[in-house]
Amino acid sequence: MGIMEFALEHLNAVIITAAILIVLLCYKWVLWLFGVIIVPDDSVGIVTKKFVLFGANKSLPDGRIIALNGEAGYQADTLAPGLHIALWPWQYTVELVKFFTVPPNQIGVVEACDGQPLPSGRIIALQVSCDTYQDARAFLQNGGMRGPQMALMPPGTYRINPLLFTVTLGSALTIPPGKVGVVEALDGKPLPSGRIIARQVLCDSYQDGHAFLGGGGERGPQMGLITPGTYRINPLLFEVQLAEVLDIPQNKIGIVTTKEGEPLAAGEIAGASVDGHNMFQNAQAFVQNGGCKGLQEQVLLAGRYFINPRFATVEVVDMVEVPIAHVGVVIAYVGKEGKDVTGESFRHGNLVSRGEKGVWVEPLDPGKYPINPYTHKVTNVPTANVVLNWATGKTEAHNLDANLSTITVRSADGFKFNLDVSQIIHIPRNDAPKVIARFGSMSALVTQVLEPTIGNYFRNTAQGSDVIEFLKNRTKRQDEARLSISTALKEYNVGAVDTLIGDIVPPDELMKTLTDRKIAEQERVTYDTQRQAQDIKQALEQATALAATQARVVDAERQVTIAEFNAKATVKSAEGQAQAKKINAEADANVLRTVGEAEAAKTHAVGGAEAEVIKLKIASMESGNYAMVQVAEALAKAGVKLVPDIVAGGGSGSGGTLVDVLLGNLIRDGMKKPVEKLEG
Repeated sequence: MGIMEFALEHLNAVIITAAILIVLLCYKWVLWLFGVIIVPDDSVGIVTKKFVLFGANKSLPDGRIIALNGEAGYQADTLAPGLHIALWPWQYTVELVKFFTVPPNQIGVVEACDGQPLPSGRIIALQVSCDTYQDARAFLQNGGMRGPQMALMPPGTYRINPLLFTVTLGSALTIPPGKVGVVEALDGKPLPSGRIIARQVLCDSYQDGHAFLGGGGERGPQMGLITPGTYRINPLLFEVQLAEVLDIPQNKIGIVTTKEGEPLAAGEIAGASVDGHNMFQNAQAFVQNGGCKGLQEQVLLAGRYFINPRFATVEVVDMVEVPIAHVGVVIAYVGKEGKDVTGESFRHGNLVSRGEKGVWVEPLDPGKYPINPYTHKVTNVPTANVVLNWATGKTEAHNLDANLSTITVRSADGFKFNLDVSQIIHIPRNDAPKVIARFGSMSALVTQVLEPTIGNYFRNTAQGSDVIEFLKNRTKRQDEARLSISTALKEYNVGAVDTLIGDIVPPDELMKTLTDRKIAEQERVTYDTQRQAQDIKQALEQATALAATQARVVDAERQVTIAEFNAKATVKSAEGQAQAKKINAEADANVLRTVGEAEAAKTHAVGGAEAEVIKLKIASMESGNYAMVQVAEALAKAGVKLVPDIVAGGGSGSGGTLVDVLLGNLIRDGMKKPVEKLEG
């Protein structure tokens, strides 16, 4: 294809397009020329009438700018999407306007430029039926008022006549968690005299302005609250401020003071509890049920509450705590008048039952209690032993003796001296309310009773003795004080456990005299001690010397004793030996006697036998020969040689007899002795 052909084709396309556009323009112009208007699907036609024909009303009523009855001017009726005829261009002007869209989470705030005038004192128009401001005719015919409109346009798309209504987009009101919406109405009935907050009316959490005003809503701060959430609230009618949700932590309570309600009765300091207000979260119910303005006896416990800060203020305070080893005596400033329950035995104040005005006869045991400190006073009274010190600069942890000081007394001999005293007291549990009813507090008990009682007791007793006597009889004085003070305190329902006298400080001049005397006494004691030491030393030396000889003395004594023991032992031994010998002798004698008798019998028998033998021997030989034979046997047994080494002869020359033999032996033995002597 050549260049010319390509150019011709594009030229034809341009011509065709231009022709179509011309036709269309001519078509619309032709339609407009013949009074035909086409309104697109997303638009609305706003009509303005230029003039009126054929004797119709030619002008609008005074004060009106929107025509309802064919008058010239801005027309209330709009053209819906579609085809409309008989709107001749020389008589009508039609402007196409896009639908008005309210996005999600937003609202349309409407203001009308025509309608009935607002009543005097009103700043916002009442709601009328007009299809959410899409029907301008219905709005005007139903008495719609010019100015800010009460009703809102929720999210959506609307056919709004901008000649009558101006719509401003605004955000929906969002109350985040932990917050509440506090509302103030800019319109409504005026508040009655004496009122500072408007009564609540049903109006869908202030989203329905018509219900608010129609139900008699009052302008100003509102009792009702807006809880967390999203709301379509007309900012032209209501101003909403965010406030913190009330959170009361554990071990705390909320003290409530309301700003609206009935006035308190004469003599009352707080309003009595009423029902139905859901812990002051429903202010309307509180007021309707007769709740009083001002401090409330009822308290809020730990938790979360939606309380309108314009209706009530809440002070968060600690719970009342009664510690261990204490009881809490309650003094109620509110409640019905109580009847005394103590009877005739106690005339120092009224004790009433719990819940009545006055001092409660039943104390609180250790623990925590949700008691309003502005309507009830709880005094903790110790039930354990309490030590009070009359000693300057010495104070216990309870601090009840902070104002007590060392007691100054005067003795009978005119001396002033100081003494410290400690008093231990005990208050029984059931007597604690009586103590508070009588004195009001523990500190008052100390200043009104204990301080003068104990101080005066020791001043009085000191005047009955001199200082020295008082010092010497301290234990006795302490025992007497215990008994006397215990008796005195029983009258006040206080038990005296013990009275202890501490440091006693006599006057300086007396102390100097006593010191000098004591020094002299100590010196004397020292001298006596030294003398006694010398005596003891002398005795010690004597004892030492004695001890030195004692060993020898003891040894000698031991030797004597040993000798005595040995002598006695020897005697005893001799006696024993003698006795033994005697016994042995007797035994030997018996043995000998027995043996002798036996031997005698034997000898007698043997002798008799031998005699018979000898007789036979003698009979066989001569008696002389027999005797010789016997001598020879005896010598042989004795080892005497019967054959001599030397034979001595003599005499008759016979030789060889036994006598000769003996004689020879004697000679031999006599010759050997000199030779042995010489050899030695």
